Amino acid sequence: MRITINTDICIGAGQCALTAPGVFTQDDDGFSALLPGREDGAGDPLVREAARACPVQAITVTDD
Repeated sequence: MRITINTDICIGAGQCALTAPGVFTQDDDGFSALLPGREDGAGDPLVREAARACPVQAITVTDD
C-alpha cells in the first residue's frame, strides 16, 4: 500500500488524523502528514477510511 497526500489541496481538516492516528498527523501548519515510517500504512485497517473521510480528497491510497 502506498499513501500520498496532495499538500496543494489539503485544507487541514484533520479527519485523517482523527480516523487513523497511527498513520496520519498534522504538521506545524495544521496540514496532513504521514507519521515517519508509516508511508505504507503499517497495516492499519483505517487508512482507506481516513482517505474517504478527507473532505477535499487530498489522500490517495494505492496498492503496490
